Amino acid sequence: MPPTSYDTPEVLDRREGPFGEVVLRRQGGLLQIIANGCFLMDTSDGRSERLLVDAAFAALDGSRRPPVTGGHCRPAVLVGGLGVGFSLAHAAADSRWGRITVVEREPAVIDWHRSGPLSETTREALADPRTEIVRADLLDYINEAYDTFDALCLDIDNGPDWTVTEGNRGLYGPAGLASCARALRSGGVLAVWSAQPSAEFEETLRNAGFTQVRTEEVPVARGVPDVVHLAVRPG
Repeated sequence: MPPTSYDTPEVLDRREGPFGEVVLRRQGGLLQIIANGCFLMDTSDGRSERLLVDAAFAALDGSRRPPVTGGHCRPAVLVGGLGVGFSLAHAAADSRWGRITVVEREPAVIDWHRSGPLSETTREALADPRTEIVRADLLDYINEAYDTFDALCLDIDNGPDWTVTEGNRGLYGPAGLASCARALRSGGVLAVWSAQPSAEFEETLRNAGFTQVRTEEVPVARGVPDVVHLAVRPG
């Protein structure tokens, strides 16, 4: 249930990671991840994380949706950011996906899933033979990937206009998007979660050569909707 006004957050773990302090805390019935004092995400909902994965699959061209059985390979997806695990768990629950690679730069977050409080969300997904967890900076990893994935589902910031660390800004600029395009196979989909829509980012995607650029909204109780930015690498 959501935290009430008198719930006091309980710190479960606090570590200095390669990019600063990361904290796992519990407030009411929720688990929350805080990075350098900035709230990242919690276990309250997960709708937008699930939409991130589903929208990416739906955006794949019809000819690129191979059957679960038969001689065709299922599409490979990269999930950028393990977070509280909703995206990974949702991808692993869908047999239409093939290889599921999760890139997470914080060792503490990986530990919290493997043997900590967040394991309840991702235990089955981590045991799935399709799943691979890679500890790396996402931009560094994507820079080295070529023609590898059918979909990139990125959720490492609060959006292109609100990054967790200054170094992440490069991911949403021309050079970072060029790396994303190279990492995708022809017709592959880039899906980027954001706490708010960004017309500027849509334009940057188009200028980077992506097509079918659009934004899907995730309704919220109050305020501006969460969104997923979608774009396709042309064939």
